Amino acid sequence: MTVIEKIEKLRFLMKEHGFKMYLINSSDPHSSEYTASHFKTREYMSGFTGSAGTLLVTMDKAYLWTDGRYFIQAAQQLDGSGITLMKQGEKDVPSILEFLAKNIDEMKNEDGSVALGFDPKTVSRSFYEKLCEKDPGFCTIDVPPDTDLVDKIWTDRPPVRFTPVFELETEYTGKTRADKLRELSEKLELGENDIFVISALDEIAWLLNIRGSDVKYTPVALSYLIIRKDRAELFICDYALDEKLRQELSADDIEIKPYESFYEELERAGNESNGGKMFFDKDTLSYGAYCCYGKGSADTSAYKAIRSPIVLMKALKNDTECENIRKAHIIDGIAVTKLIYALKTGYKGRHSELTELHVAYMLDELRRKGDCYLYQSFEPISAYGEHAAIVHYSADEESNARLDDKGFLLLDTGGQYKYGTTDITRTIALGELSEEEKKAYTAVLKGNLRLAAVKFKKGCSGVNLDVLARQPLWEMGLDFNHGTGHGVGYCLGVHEGPQGIRMRDQSPVPFEAGMLTSDEPGVYIEGKFGIRLENLMLCVPCDDDLLCFETVTVVPFDRDAVIADDLTQEDKKLLNDYHLAVYEKLSPYLTEEENEWLRKETAPF
Repeated sequence: MTVIEKIEKLRFLMKEHGFKMYLINSSDPHSSEYTASHFKTREYMSGFTGSAGTLLVTMDKAYLWTDGRYFIQAAQQLDGSGITLMKQGEKDVPSILEFLAKNIDEMKNEDGSVALGFDPKTVSRSFYEKLCEKDPGFCTIDVPPDTDLVDKIWTDRPPVRFTPVFELETEYTGKTRADKLRELSEKLELGENDIFVISALDEIAWLLNIRGSDVKYTPVALSYLIIRKDRAELFICDYALDEKLRQELSADDIEIKPYESFYEELERAGNESNGGKMFFDKDTLSYGAYCCYGKGSADTSAYKAIRSPIVLMKALKNDTECENIRKAHIIDGIAVTKLIYALKTGYKGRHSELTELHVAYMLDELRRKGDCYLYQSFEPISAYGEHAAIVHYSADEESNARLDDKGFLLLDTGGQYKYGTTDITRTIALGELSEEEKKAYTAVLKGNLRLAAVKFKKGCSGVNLDVLARQPLWEMGLDFNHGTGHGVGYCLGVHEGPQGIRMRDQSPVPFEAGMLTSDEPGVYIEGKFGIRLENLMLCVPCDDDLLCFETVTVVPFDRDAVIADDLTQEDKKLLNDYHLAVYEKLSPYLTEEENEWLRKETAPF
């Protein structure tokens, strides 16, 4: 079935259900960034495979919103679909909220109610409230809890998949489950009949020290959690837990209930609340779950919207986690460096024997040899030549390019280890480079080094620091259309809040010691090449009132792509210091031949 045919079927169902517009986002009932195959409804309906995007279908048109990471990819994948690409953040392009508000009259029924449809289990309460702020008319929306129209079209939809859950021991987490629950309880101060509802999978996994594989690349288990004053209820697949883990959870006053009973239990809790409140994070709790508690009681005193304390708790890595993160990056650095060595020496002059997918496979095989490796932390980006200009390019059998002995290969990859989560990008010169390629690489490198070296006052956020990574590119009239840095979880999501490094941020969060963040400036010349250089950095104390970053990624940059005369003396010192640390940390684990190559690769400029 083509995209055009799917959308026509959707319009038939919309008319049947009385909807004049239907919205399909990229999320699941847990507001996850990356979702299990069963929940990829926007991808199925539009053909666009990027991780971020929102599809809006009207009775005669269709639109898809996505951000700058995916503009090129989306334009290619939407070609011929009849879907109009809406480039978020571009001049004269309204946001999805602005578009809906502007066109609200087209959605109104004769009684004044708004006929906007969506799956209420995948739309956050926050999105609904923002809609109502744009126009109070959206408060009249009435969407039944089972309104998943895509499910009626997607006849071969993958089933919801549950995998075995395992416990992450305190030698990795640094804190017991009981300690975390106690700390959370102190922050919440729940009353006798209050509950705190958690649907975010990474929050549940971190809080309970459990991990799973229900979502590809992210070690989480499909679950919900209700926290009460003196106990908790975990809604999870019954056969995912072995008896030992079940008993250990019970010992910490956690009752196990079936995953599919969550909405029923939430409705019961609302009906039996006896004046208690439901505490929830509106950014992660779905509109459907909100309405389920007391059947969406008009009595707003029954609800208490808060920012989940777990967001910051898990972002501030403890001493044990920080030590393990350093260990994970040495293990990861060995694998990535061995691959670069093979590409620069073993395949020198015969890169045409390799393809993009082959290189990604080679790297995963090297990672698998590392201690406590689980699997990749996201779909690997292996992009040669002009493919690298597509920020989140993903090779498949059709696009899979064969390499050559010239130009750049961009590798953006990562691993999930019990010691932590890694995310690294290296752009590798496979042979002859143009002057344009070298100058661009050197500018990106300077931005990476300068951001990593900054010292800053406590209270600063990524908005204050972003310019350091972009300035060398701005001086050349270049820029990149994505954030400079994102938080990273501990054996969890490769993208984690609340901190980030970007030019514009509606709610910037100050850095604190223990936060793990990426540093990844880049430049993308459509039809030619793309360059990105990414390290991960731990935020650490630096003098009384200052913080700084400790770079934990240990993989050399490509000296063949650097124009030394474009580096200042300070740039050279930063690069030399970094390369010295790379050599000292990796050399004990490499062969004699690899060490000799690395010694030359990291020699001082």
